[in-house]
Amino acid sequence: MRKPTELHGLHVSLVSGFLLALLAVISSACAETQATADRPNIVYILADDLGYGDVHRLNPDSKITTPNLDRLADQGMTFTDAHSGSSVCTPTRYGILTGRYAWRSRLKKGVLGGYSPPLIEPGRLTVAALLRQQGYQTACVGKWHLGFDWGTTHAIAFGDEIDPKAKMKAVDYTRPIAHGPTSVGFDTYYGISASLDMPPYLYIHNDRSVGVPTTEKTYIRKGPAHADFEAVGVLPTLTAKAVEFIDGCGKLENGKAKPFFLYFPLTAPHTPIVPDDAFRGRSKVGTYGDFVMQVDATVGRVLDALDRNGMTGTTLVLFASDNGCSPSADFPALARQGHHPSGPLRGHKADIFEGGHRIPFLARWPGKVRAGATCNDTTCLTDLLATCAAIVGATLPADAGEDSVSILPDLLGTAQAPVREATVHHSIDGSFAIRQGPWKLALCPDSGGWSDPRPGRPEVKSLPPVQLFNLERDLGERENLQADHPEVVDRLTKLLERYVAEGRSTPGPARENNGSVRIHRETYR
Repeated sequence: MRKPTELHGLHVSLVSGFLLALLAVISSACAETQATADRPNIVYILADDLGYGDVHRLNPDSKITTPNLDRLADQGMTFTDAHSGSSVCTPTRYGILTGRYAWRSRLKKGVLGGYSPPLIEPGRLTVAALLRQQGYQTACVGKWHLGFDWGTTHAIAFGDEIDPKAKMKAVDYTRPIAHGPTSVGFDTYYGISASLDMPPYLYIHNDRSVGVPTTEKTYIRKGPAHADFEAVGVLPTLTAKAVEFIDGCGKLENGKAKPFFLYFPLTAPHTPIVPDDAFRGRSKVGTYGDFVMQVDATVGRVLDALDRNGMTGTTLVLFASDNGCSPSADFPALARQGHHPSGPLRGHKADIFEGGHRIPFLARWPGKVRAGATCNDTTCLTDLLATCAAIVGATLPADAGEDSVSILPDLLGTAQAPVREATVHHSIDGSFAIRQGPWKLALCPDSGGWSDPRPGRPEVKSLPPVQLFNLERDLGERENLQADHPEVVDRLTKLLERYVAEGRSTPGPARENNGSVRIHRETYR
């Protein structure tokens, strides 16, 4: 029987072909520029549903061993107050790449599916496109979950409102897939269309499906699958691809490759929770803990590849999670083992509470970021675009990065004040919160997600319509101060209304949102 980590048959040839294609593209562009301490390679690793409390440096009481994330923190900076753009994955990924809150796009709540049309609007500047303009080689390996235009056997309106089963039946997997990663600034792509529990269950290389589905499989959801595709093998396969990309850059003649940007969105520890046999039982707290340890090992393989190729000193490595831990991890079972994925935070994935969107965020940049540093500034994953622009000395156009702020002063330790005026949070059902200093105002009476009090439950009707927390005194969000500080409620509400009306939260000309944005629960539903 083959081990899950083996790349065999069709996958072996695909790995080789992927690497050769990358080498060909990079080699053709080898020339005058290469990574330096001031113009670094950038590796962005994005875990899927990893909780704030899963990482030792953020939660000393974590029962899961994360030696490679600890290594990254020891050699770089730990951010204690970093936030994803949303408490679920698709909107966060949109914000990372575009520097714009996803609630400004057509996606006002929820996430996309595996067959959804593209969310990134035509012509919108992404991090990959910006860095490619600046001479970077760009690659994406992993979970996309931002939509594709799938080729079809017959004409079909491919809007989100179309029955997913109808979409599945209409797709022609032999045709090119349009408007994916290679259309928004990435030179190369290898990965899967959405979450690991969403069909189709197959790999995509650039703009083509890797093979044709000949069967159906069920990983939470049932759908078309390539015969060789197994969920347990996805993280090892993607890890191998990312490492091969780095190795390929390191082997170019005379080391004169362009600096590179590798966006590496993982599929784990999201459901299905399927750790490789080599990790089963290692955490002693269950399969979720084992899967987190496999994620940590993946980070270690990337760091080792940088070391092996002499790139560590000229590479900025960023690690984050797209939102908080999912309750599918089985919080009660983990609690019985003394582990709490959200650490001291209230709530989890999908919620407007901190456990939904306050996430692990680590940065290593030798010679620039002080080893073992801690940053308590409030930051957001939408800040990547402006930060990359600052690093390479580029100016963002007025129609890009409307919600992106450079955290370069935080990284360099030169910030004299908070880099963000305020930060907007968003939950799975479209509920809003806004954070400024110690104050967090949630414009809903409940969790906005999956934890109690859940939206729509009878008990919610008796709760105040908004929630105001002082996070410096009450990180667990237990005491609603909205009645005691109406002036704070009014000030933060008006600030959020301005951010919505102006189509941006950064200085610049007003921009249009894609469709109306309603911040108040009573008018949203």
